[in-house]
Amino acid sequence: MNATKLRAGCAIVIAVLALDAMAQSKPIAYPAKGQSPQKQQSDDGACYSWAKSNTGIDPATASAAPPPQGGPAVGGGERVGGAARGAAGGAVIGAIAGDAGKGAAIGATAGTMAGGARARQNKRAQESNAQAQSQNAMSTYYRAWAACMQGRGYTIQ
Repeated sequence: MNATKLRAGCAIVIAVLALDAMAQSKPIAYPAKGQSPQKQQSDDGACYSWAKSNTGIDPATASAAPPPQGGPAVGGGERVGGAARGAAGGAVIGAIAGDAGKGAAIGATAGTMAGGARARQNKRAQESNAQAQSQNAMSTYYRAWAACMQGRGYTIQ
């Protein structure tokens, strides 16, 4: 079951990276009205500024945004919480078996490991959300840039 979840998580990460590469690539502008390379460069710069000011998105900073940080180490509070829950459960089971202290120690170890897994899963979800937000921002910016370039006589692909 864990191997299936791991494979599914890896597939999602690969799909997100592939979509990111497609979403981050700038559309191609063809000079449909015979614009010179200098005119195209000038129009591109003007449309960059226009799209940036109208969307509030700068592609230079949107694609380089750092991933969100979860805390000083992976597992912010999930490991501690898992250890506490595991120790409590282990103490109860250990008391039934005759050694509450040993049961609590085993439970705390298992709880710490479960908390670490939960922390890694939460971190992956945060990174995926940040990636999706970056993709949406770039898509919005490039739609505005394309509208500007089309208005100046370019065919956009």
